[in-house]
Amino acid sequence: MKNTVFTAVFTLFYALTVLAQPAPKPIYYAVSFPNAAHHEAEIVMTISQAPAGVLHLHMSRSSAGRYATHEFGKNIYNVKAFNVDGSPLEMIQVQGDVYDIPVHEDVVKVSYTLFGNWTDGTYAGIDPSHAHLNMPAVFMWVAGQDARPVKFEFNDLDKYGWKVATQLKHEGGSVYSAPNLQYMMDSPTELSAYNSTSWSVANPDGKSQQINLTVHSDDAPTAINNFAEMVKKVVKEEQGVFGELATYDYGEYTFLDDVHPTNSPDGMEHRNSTCIVDNADKVAGNEKDLLGTFSHEFFHSWNVKRIRPKSLEPFNFEHANMSNELWFAEGFTQYYGELVLTRAGFNTIDEYTPTIAGLVSAVLNTPGAAKFPATQMSRDAVFTDAGVSIDPVNYANSFTTYYYYGGAIALALDLRLRADFNLTLDDYMRQVWLLRGKVMKPYTVADLQTDLGKVTKNPKFAADFFARYINGIEKNDYAALLAKAGLLLRKAQPGRAWVGQLGTAVRGRAGQVRVSGEGVPILSNTIMGTPLYKAGIDAGDLVTKADGNDIKSVATLNQIIASKKPGDKISITYKNRTGQHETSITLAENPAFEVVTFEKAGQPLTSQQQAFRNAWLASKVK
Repeated sequence: MKNTVFTAVFTLFYALTVLAQPAPKPIYYAVSFPNAAHHEAEIVMTISQAPAGVLHLHMSRSSAGRYATHEFGKNIYNVKAFNVDGSPLEMIQVQGDVYDIPVHEDVVKVSYTLFGNWTDGTYAGIDPSHAHLNMPAVFMWVAGQDARPVKFEFNDLDKYGWKVATQLKHEGGSVYSAPNLQYMMDSPTELSAYNSTSWSVANPDGKSQQINLTVHSDDAPTAINNFAEMVKKVVKEEQGVFGELATYDYGEYTFLDDVHPTNSPDGMEHRNSTCIVDNADKVAGNEKDLLGTFSHEFFHSWNVKRIRPKSLEPFNFEHANMSNELWFAEGFTQYYGELVLTRAGFNTIDEYTPTIAGLVSAVLNTPGAAKFPATQMSRDAVFTDAGVSIDPVNYANSFTTYYYYGGAIALALDLRLRADFNLTLDDYMRQVWLLRGKVMKPYTVADLQTDLGKVTKNPKFAADFFARYINGIEKNDYAALLAKAGLLLRKAQPGRAWVGQLGTAVRGRAGQVRVSGEGVPILSNTIMGTPLYKAGIDAGDLVTKADGNDIKSVATLNQIIASKKPGDKISITYKNRTGQHETSITLAENPAFEVVTFEKAGQPLTSQQQAFRNAWLASKVK
């Protein structure tokens, strides 16, 4: 009894002590743009209640939504540290993106210059028209202080006529906040004179949330309002897949769109927003081309940001997280991003079939998919997701993007669920949403298999599907599956001779392009199984003759090949560093697929096939 009383008293004392401690002060960033014309920002970071000991400051090497490693530390300089009174502190750069402050007081200020001249979803773009900020590319952070709240003050807004678009919480004036480091890094911010419009969307429970569309472009407000009507349809169709919107922090979701010909096109999902970058001249006239990125990224507000792979939790900003699940996180999103546009009426069936053909060709005609499972291709994202290297890689023969690989798996699973179980992929996605995403319970590949077994009430089917098509390298019978919807999978160029891919230049080590007038240089690694590959011809080789004719251009070589048929042999003369060589190439049939409707192919469409197709592709908005 005495021990129990003592324990109770001690616990109460400890709780009161903790409650009496002041909440940690936010880490504060002041961001100014005195030299925006030359793509620079000046950032001052104030760390109150700095932890004792050596203070470790980092620039990130990875970014939320991106799966490869990047080097954001290269774009900061003039890095200095001070006490609160302005007296300098010793700062040691221990790595390219890590700085140590050995001795400091309770309050530490760190200032640095940021250079940003690349507007996409990963980096920063700064000029007098805007400041396009992806947080990991912009802000240093303190190791061990992940849970600290964060505040930002964006200066010079009036100077440039900018407004702030972000998922950060608005605290008033030009001050915004994030509850912790993870949320901060997941909150891209656009400072510009953007156009915007908003609307409310209600869930089945009657609760409404606000959707914001902000677009920095050379468009009139009317063009953005018109585009918003298209985005509204996408939002409603995707809500129909899951049965409800996700619950967005602060009750808002924001599309951050930047449109300009100098941009690097990209789309990057975030928890309550998405950063979309287009390289069109404006939105008006390009609405349909731009809409696909909106569809894909908004689907991520369920699939990836809440239906979350365990391998991405917590997100590591010191290096890229490796994941087995990107075939689902990105690939299934790729499938739905295009499917939703058809359901919403933006694409006809004939406009949608090339997308299907692309998915099928990716898994049936690429060496990567033939040799490696979808899980391996997902893991390779640490190298391939906008990863930067200067040495050549053999991805043509070793990698199939998890976007298309997973998209093709989603297509097959959707058609199989419809044909064999009277279910749909929508049913499966809702199951995963309710069991994983809505309750923020991260998943593994095994969890996805379990959920498929639950929704089909057939764990044996789920185990077989995952073993063969996800963890294994078998491929579904796409021709038979598509035929159920009255779609024909066939060769796109039957009977036409083909030699493999050709290039017109060889890209050198530093990125320069060498053009030759002597023949046709092979641009990139030839693909395994193609006639060129079998003949031993590869990147850097120069084709000078074909079938006895001098070759001066790709057009000339294509004319010669076009006069032949699959199985014919032609002589090829080529040069490389070992000298001049002659070989014989056996031409093949182009393996590329196309998908067409039965009607277009002149085949009868049954009422059953028509009903199957309608149930698959019709709108799900009630």
